[in-house]
Amino acid sequence: MAKFLVKKSGPMRGEVTISGSKNAVLPIMAATLLTDEECVIKDVPALRDVDVMCSLLESLGAGVRKNLDENRVTVKAEGEIISEAPFDLVKMMRASILVLGALLLRSGRALIHLPGGCAIGERPVELHLKGLKALGAEIDEQSLQKGIVDAKADRLHGATIYLDFPSVGATEVIIMAAALAEGTTVLENAAQEPEIVDLASFLNKMGAKIKGAGTGTIKIEGVEKLHGVSHHVIPDRIEAGTFMVSAAITGGKILIKNMLPDHLKAVIAKLRECGVEIDVTDRGVIVDGSRNPIVSTDIKTLPYPGFPTDMQSPFMALLTVAKGPSVVMETVFENRFMHVAEFNKMGANIRTEGKCAIIPGNRELKGAQVAATDLRAGAAVVLTGLVAEGTTEVSQIYHIDRGYEHFVDKLRGLGALIERVED
Repeated sequence: MAKFLVKKSGPMRGEVTISGSKNAVLPIMAATLLTDEECVIKDVPALRDVDVMCSLLESLGAGVRKNLDENRVTVKAEGEIISEAPFDLVKMMRASILVLGALLLRSGRALIHLPGGCAIGERPVELHLKGLKALGAEIDEQSLQKGIVDAKADRLHGATIYLDFPSVGATEVIIMAAALAEGTTVLENAAQEPEIVDLASFLNKMGAKIKGAGTGTIKIEGVEKLHGVSHHVIPDRIEAGTFMVSAAITGGKILIKNMLPDHLKAVIAKLRECGVEIDVTDRGVIVDGSRNPIVSTDIKTLPYPGFPTDMQSPFMALLTVAKGPSVVMETVFENRFMHVAEFNKMGANIRTEGKCAIIPGNRELKGAQVAATDLRAGAAVVLTGLVAEGTTEVSQIYHIDRGYEHFVDKLRGLGALIERVED
């Protein structure tokens, strides 16, 4: 298994270009199943999760041409689409569930095991299934108890659906299913993330009629057919946030290109509270952590537009070295403090109480053998390694490969002392 070796580095300097969004491209790739015409997706990041989604689409009967050297994937799902998703692919990635609605529409049945991915919490699919039931799907309850979603539908119809929680995945599945359902669907308490907006934009280019994406109420008027399109994926806001923290934690100054600052308002606000200077320019976003000492702040994760749960662990890395104590409250996923044990191996001395982590700050960190317990936690321990004395050895980096394109190369380009070692 591969690992990262990270050494204490000087301030990050230079510029970095943000890749296309992992969390946007995966549902867009799933949505290509809704048409039998060719779809070209551009600015696709070269990631492990993208490889898995390509394999999943091929296993379902779609033709896939992948050119990740040019960050492009072409999908043509003509002919018969298979209704059952292979378990060996589904278990590798949570986003596999996104094909649920498309399979129902194309083959009248969707058979898929409950998916895998990062172990950051239960992340149940009840809301996905609640929405599909409202649209007219039948769910086999006995199969569900065995961890298998077996859904059938001759024809989906519009409905008014209220989500008990603004789940991103459920919102995406329902939007895709409703796009070709008969009649009008109104989705209330919908997720508002930028990735939802990008999916709706993609579907509307295909001929869907979706209004309100990016707000709590989305209206979808079903259409008879969708057609092929070409689409550029939005930049990855979590990758951008991670590199913003890299400048802050090392006391550096970097220019971040291909970043949409409106997607990171909460993170930018909290970085400024910590003393980081951020300037939005025509060239990109300048993040300067060199002019002021980093001071503590408290954060609380919330659905968008609140502070993103995916930035919780990278931001906690910054708070370990900030002046003064901080409190982090995690309200989205119940098991997203696994990285605390890894930070504590390096001397962070963080304690957890339920949904809260108390970070004393002012810590002098030391390199240690740590693990990437999930995707974002993996990036977080790398950031911590940049300011820890000695060498930090990061294992289980396959998690990081799932969500950060050319992570080592980009960090090295900013001056980080990091290398990838194949055991």
